[in-house]
Amino acid sequence: MERLTEAGGISVSIVIPVYNESSRLGHTLHKLFQSLADKPAIEVIVCDGGSTDNTTEIAHQFPCRVISSKNGRAAQMNTASHEANGDLLLFLHADSELPEQWYNEVMRMSNWGFFPIRLDGTHWLLRIIETAINIRSRISKVATGDQGLYFRKSFFDSLPGYPDILIMEDIAITKLARRKSRPFIAKSPVLTSSRRWDKNGIIKTVLQMWWLRFGFWIGISPERLHRIYYPQQYR
Repeated sequence: MERLTEAGGISVSIVIPVYNESSRLGHTLHKLFQSLADKPAIEVIVCDGGSTDNTTEIAHQFPCRVISSKNGRAAQMNTASHEANGDLLLFLHADSELPEQWYNEVMRMSNWGFFPIRLDGTHWLLRIIETAINIRSRISKVATGDQGLYFRKSFFDSLPGYPDILIMEDIAITKLARRKSRPFIAKSPVLTSSRRWDKNGIIKTVLQMWWLRFGFWIGISPERLHRIYYPQQYR
C-alpha cells in the first residue's frame, strides 16, 4: 500500500524484518494498519528472511509490500531500505507496536532517533528492566532494534546502512550514527513483547543480554555471539 501525498511522494517507509513470525505478525500488522488510517504517504515493507512457517502468507493478507532476502536482520533491513520510497525509514520488529503519536514525533527529528521501550508483560521486574534500558539508551545514545530505530534515508545511506553482521547490528549502527549526529528520542514508548523474558526467565535473559553486549564490546565475533543467542539454528 502506498499512501500518497498531493505531491505524489512517500514520506515514511516502515520496514519489518521477519523470520518465522506467524504467531505475532498478524496482530502487529492489524494494529499497525489501524493506526495508519489517517496518516498520509506511508508504505509498509515486510522483508522475509526465508521463513518456513506461514509468515509470508499472513503478510500478504495486509496491504503491504512483501519482499525477501537472505536471512539476518541486517541483510533484511538493508534489502528493504533499497526498495523503500520514503524519505524516512522506520525499522519495526514483528512483535512491537508503535505509540499513537509516533508520526508527529518521528517527523520532528533531524537525522535519526529511537523510541523509549515498554515491555508488554506484567511482572514487576520488567518495569525495572525497561526503565534501565531507557536510561541507558538516553545516556549512551545507543539503542536496540526493539526501540524502533528511525533514520532520514539520506543519513541512513551515508552510514551506509546496517553493518552486515548476524547479531548486534542495531548496537553497531547506532554507534555509527551517534558519531555523526545526536539522536532524537521520542517521548512515547514503543510497546514490545516480553516473550523472550517470559520464555527463558527474566534473570537468565538479562544476564545473557549483558554477556552478549560485553562480548561484542571486547571483540567476540558476531558469528560466535549469534550461535550463543540462537543455538537452535545450529543444531
